[in-house]
Amino acid sequence: MTQIRVLLIEDDPMVREVNRQFIEKVAGFEVIGQASNGIEGIAQIRKLVPDLVFMDIFMPEQDGITSLRKIRELKLPVDVITVTAANDMKTVKQILHLGVFDYIMKPFSFERVQGTLENYLRFKKQMQKERELTQGELDQLFHYQGGQKEAEQPSMIHVEKNLPKGFNRATLEKVVHYLHTVEGASAEEVASGVGIARVTARRYLDYLEKQEEITMDVHYGGIGRPINYYFSK
Repeated sequence: MTQIRVLLIEDDPMVREVNRQFIEKVAGFEVIGQASNGIEGIAQIRKLVPDLVFMDIFMPEQDGITSLRKIRELKLPVDVITVTAANDMKTVKQILHLGVFDYIMKPFSFERVQGTLENYLRFKKQMQKERELTQGELDQLFHYQGGQKEAEQPSMIHVEKNLPKGFNRATLEKVVHYLHTVEGASAEEVASGVGIARVTARRYLDYLEKQEEITMDVHYGGIGRPINYYFSK
């Protein structure tokens, strides 16, 4: 199939550029236009007719939720991935009810964007097939994971059952999962990728190292102090 044509809608120019670089690192995607708010975004959707919109929620003049509603009201034939710092249930429900393909929370890693875009590419390929779909193919389209609830899925870690005070097992799992997706990361990179504070990331990383779930190596750069890098086993 041809390249997936993406429109970026984000008010922060620096974030917009990072998003563009992330998207164009994934094979099969090209950014064909950019907009700094929802009003510009709707105009660009009409003009460029992209396949996919990669859109922030908090923007001046016209926010992402209002823009999503207009996209649906106008019946514009475009899919939407939202990228936002919002994590309150009211906002999440509003966005999901408006039919987005995915909801990515800031801050996020390249691997998170890559996974979403690769899922979207599979989705588009399946939707181009002019035949009946099997249940297995539908399950892939709707991200079905074989009937297991997230809490029932096997743990990736084998640490003691009673965690130290202030530790959360779900966060611990996220830290380990992130390290599985990269070839080593600093505490700052883990914090950004998981969406937690750097000091929190460091506490979890130190704990996981002591439990021998991960390894640590000191990297010496040309300038500045040495940096601890953490690796999955």
